[in-house]
Amino acid sequence: MTFVEGTTPYPWPWDGGLDPARLALLVVACPLHPGRERPTDADHPAETLAAAVRRAGGRVLSVGVRPPIQMSVRPRPRPVAPGTDDPVLHPGRLIRAAGWDGFHGSRLDAVLRGAQRDLLLIAGCCLETGVHSTMRAANDRGYECLLVTDACTSAEPDLTAAALSTIEMSGGIFGAVGDSGAVVEALHTLMTERTTS
Repeated sequence: MTFVEGTTPYPWPWDGGLDPARLALLVVACPLHPGRERPTDADHPAETLAAAVRRAGGRVLSVGVRPPIQMSVRPRPRPVAPGTDDPVLHPGRLIRAAGWDGFHGSRLDAVLRGAQRDLLLIAGCCLETGVHSTMRAANDRGYECLLVTDACTSAEPDLTAAALSTIEMSGGIFGAVGDSGAVVEALHTLMTERTTS
């Protein structure tokens, strides 16, 4: 059995079946409040996590969400750069949703089920809106979700603790919470075990 260390409120995934063949990283991109910048650094935890997921054999999906109401400024979401070995998406393409939830009006569920991916790492921007809504929708559809806290950007940092608490309440009503370092380490351990057995 393989878990990601240090996840709360329960060891993730719940069944101990961390398997890259079942794994997908959803990187959610949505409009930011004016004045807030989306991280673009190649060393940002979301980029590092995406590289580790691809190396292990998982899939990385960029999901563009948008508000259901008209905004005066609608910045174009920036996806995590897909690798050329990622057959689910063509380079530079987003799965576009029709609202804050990445599953709403999009092909995301069909893509994940077609690729037999039921373990989801959730990252991106913004934590309290598109990321949170996408995670709740994934949980409702039966996916086992881990929010990767340091690979998310908050629109309002004062709300971050409350957003995380909502995920963890009732024993993990929407999934679990962890950090990118622990996920990368768990995937590295799995790859090492594969090569030595």
